[in-house]
Amino acid sequence: MQRRKFINKSLLTTAAVVGFPTIVPASVFGKNAPSNKINIGQIGCGRIARGHDIQDTIRYDQTRFVGVCDVDSNRALDAQQLINTYYKEKTGKNNYVDVKKYDDYREMLLNKDIDAVIISTPDHWHSQPAMEAALAGKDIYLQKPTSLTLREGQQLREAVEKSNVILQVGTQQRSMAQFRVAAELVRNGRIGKIHTVKIGLPGDPSGPEAAPMPIPSNLNFDAWLGSTPDVPYTEIGVHPQQGYSRPGWLRQRSYGAGMITGWGQHHYDSAAWGMDTELTGPISVEALAEFPKSGLWNVHGDFFVKQEYKNGITVYTSGGYTNGIRYEGTDGWIFVSRGNYIASASDPVDKEKSSKALDASDPKILESIIGENEIHLYKSDDQHGNWLDCIKTRKEPISPIEKGHKACAVCLISDIAMQFDRKLEWDNEKELFVNDDEANAMLSREQRAPYGTNYIKV
Repeated sequence: MQRRKFINKSLLTTAAVVGFPTIVPASVFGKNAPSNKINIGQIGCGRIARGHDIQDTIRYDQTRFVGVCDVDSNRALDAQQLINTYYKEKTGKNNYVDVKKYDDYREMLLNKDIDAVIISTPDHWHSQPAMEAALAGKDIYLQKPTSLTLREGQQLREAVEKSNVILQVGTQQRSMAQFRVAAELVRNGRIGKIHTVKIGLPGDPSGPEAAPMPIPSNLNFDAWLGSTPDVPYTEIGVHPQQGYSRPGWLRQRSYGAGMITGWGQHHYDSAAWGMDTELTGPISVEALAEFPKSGLWNVHGDFFVKQEYKNGITVYTSGGYTNGIRYEGTDGWIFVSRGNYIASASDPVDKEKSSKALDASDPKILESIIGENEIHLYKSDDQHGNWLDCIKTRKEPISPIEKGHKACAVCLISDIAMQFDRKLEWDNEKELFVNDDEANAMLSREQRAPYGTNYIKV
């Protein structure tokens, strides 16, 4: 497919001046060539990149990280050093790879040596770089949530489908055996006819007031804000300047919706696997939520969401339930969680309450063997590894764009429902609320030029 130009001439000129590493792209080699590597660029070098995405990808011998990018130059430098140190310790060579440092991901996407990118940016910077990476022909690993708004998700889906690239959403619970086992048992009727799903998901606390601060010289704050409104800089509204603890942007509505999207996409995606609703969604949603009355952080706190599905299943989500997913049927129940696993040290999980990864009303349910002619779901042992395998085979990954978009949509319409004191009807085909202009107006947001998905031609 012919790739459309998405960078202006000035950026092209700049890229030509600075030059690129002389690394031969993996696409040049035959699949059996000894030098065959997947050259990867890392976009976003914060907490989730360092503690999860980089380390869970770099350990595969078929990969080679060749570039890092962050609008915070200190974080880009840290990531560059992290990768160089890893390769030095592994190979004994000081210059095994010339890891290039970028401050603009668009320049990285011009590098023809790069085969794929990992996007580990804040939520409001997910869809746009993923769209541009797809149009540049790069395969993509995209952290969840898939998009900041439903409209962005639709635009990203269109770009990925037209570009025929491999996009893996970072809903790694699909690659944890217990979630697949639970879904298979439910899909094969081991608890009878499923009628209810209860999802445990905490809210976020309120925060302090925060006075405007000078912008650090190492941070391109305008680029960090991207398509969101221009506001004064505060450290707790962005990310720590020292260390990689949980960032404050996670708790601001300009940049995400809080836990309903932060962890919600994981659980809604996993629940849909068991409910066989991955490519559809609820037909109605209603919610109650508490929001901070003061302070910089303004995403939801305690909440309760109810979703009804066409197949008769009702899903309830609340912080009052144990973090995880409980499927309830006519013949029993199955509960599944991450157990003791965490993606980063600051994950908001009560380990004691979530330590049991798989449980059931009757232990014999979990001992049941799925027969040869029964439903067997996609099996993956590692989310990043599955992505890399699919880059080479060109097969669909375990968390493709359409399923990621649909799971994210459930999160986003639930967040919208928190803003109303009425039940909202949802049309899955049209991806619109039924006869509700007020709610539909919240499916997209105004974007601050020159940033935003609206400015990308697909």
